Amino acid sequence: MTSVNLGEQHPSVYQNLMMLDAGVKAALETAGVDPLLVELVKIRVSQLNGCAFCLRLHTRAALAKGESADRLAVVAAWWESQYFSDKERAALALAEQVTALAVPDRRAWDDGSLTDVQVSAIGWLATVMNAWNRVAITSHYPVAP
Repeated sequence: MTSVNLGEQHPSVYQNLMMLDAGVKAALETAGVDPLLVELVKIRVSQLNGCAFCLRLHTRAALAKGESADRLAVVAAWWESQYFSDKERAALALAEQVTALAVPDRRAWDDGSLTDVQVSAIGWLATVMNAWNRVAITSHYPVAP
């Protein structure tokens, strides 16, 4: 057995993850998180997890929503560039903390740029994106040109 598609093996669990994803999307909209920032967080989490399937998917989605190639090119080193606002930097740092499960005192993202509801929504976004990355990587979703 070379790979197992998790969604095909347990479709009800996959559907539950899709429902969680929809709930996170609604929370992001309620929190007023910009759709481009949502894609940036999805891309950064996918970079950290090494998920080629999600990287391609969300890079294409970001481009379709008007994201620039320059910003996408440097999102992996966002802290070294001047392309991102304080809010974007805070969201990316928070997503990295959720993904890496850093020690509790690491709160570089907590500079007041995000409201409490935005912190919660982006925290959930990073959590669900980590789940999707793990499904795609474990299932060996194809990523061909």
